[in-house]
Amino acid sequence: MPALTLDPLFADDDRRKILRSTDFTGQDILSVSQFDRDGLEYVFIRAHEMREMVDRIGYSNLLKGHILTCLFYEPSTRTSASFIAAMERLGGSVIPITQGVQFSSVSKGETLADTIRTLEQYSDAIVLRHPEIGSARIAADYSSVPVINAGDGAGEHPTQALLDLFTIQQELGRIDGLKIAMVGDLRFGRTVHSLTRLLTQYDVSLRFVSPEILRLPLVLMNEVKDAGLNVRETHDVADVIQNADVLYVTRVQKERFSDLAQYEEVRGHYEITAELMQHAKERMVIMHPLPRVGEIHYSVDADPRAAYFRQVRNGMFIRMALLAMVLGKA
Repeated sequence: MPALTLDPLFADDDRRKILRSTDFTGQDILSVSQFDRDGLEYVFIRAHEMREMVDRIGYSNLLKGHILTCLFYEPSTRTSASFIAAMERLGGSVIPITQGVQFSSVSKGETLADTIRTLEQYSDAIVLRHPEIGSARIAADYSSVPVINAGDGAGEHPTQALLDLFTIQQELGRIDGLKIAMVGDLRFGRTVHSLTRLLTQYDVSLRFVSPEILRLPLVLMNEVKDAGLNVRETHDVADVIQNADVLYVTRVQKERFSDLAQYEEVRGHYEITAELMQHAKERMVIMHPLPRVGEIHYSVDADPRAAYFRQVRNGMFIRMALLAMVLGKA
């Protein structure tokens, strides 16, 4: 498997400001490292307002006249659809470059910088998914409009982490004091990386469950330990199922493996079944960033603790909030 580097996105970049205030206008959203707890709480308040608005009247003209470009170099269902729905719920318009990027000028050798410089001419904000770590930061360096990172390879997926944290808060009423277990591909899972970084700001206990070759990257594990959190690694879901308040499950990502024999070795390593859930707490939640490929059985879907589709809907509210905020309409 390729080497994985996860240097903090803002370690040597003084130009990026930490979002410690409620003024997100014109800001890029590139990493969860931008958010402190006050900033997170502000995002969640705005997202809750968006949910109330959608439930009550369905849409708003808050972003009427604004245009969002969704530029996805990797496949996406939920994230792309969520951003499109978020923009349209707020009355804005979308340029969706979410399929067939290979048929665009990229196929002619156009660089990411030139693509961004072109698309900013039409857009008030750009959402980018790209297979290379650090691509969102590069895009932001060349863009005069806000860039939102929708996933950069095995690096980060900040908006997913925000909706995950929001879901935990909404489902259980708190974050501090919880026992959170992350299961599956912890090495390449960018959703795990971003959520873990956010959780270092809270008083939580973390349990990481994975095969040896998919363990959490050492640099991230050191961040967790430096934050003083109670943390433990294990290979067995049975070690965590009884005490977990949150079971965050991820798929093993075939596309991140250069050696398919290694993928076959760990594929299907963990399966969450209705029988396994009999050992879990009555009040807890099962989460998954989706798509799933067998790691959570369909028999679990009817369990009221299964929050992954509510998690999907929360993503729209978080992204509505973020779009309004970076476009100065919060």
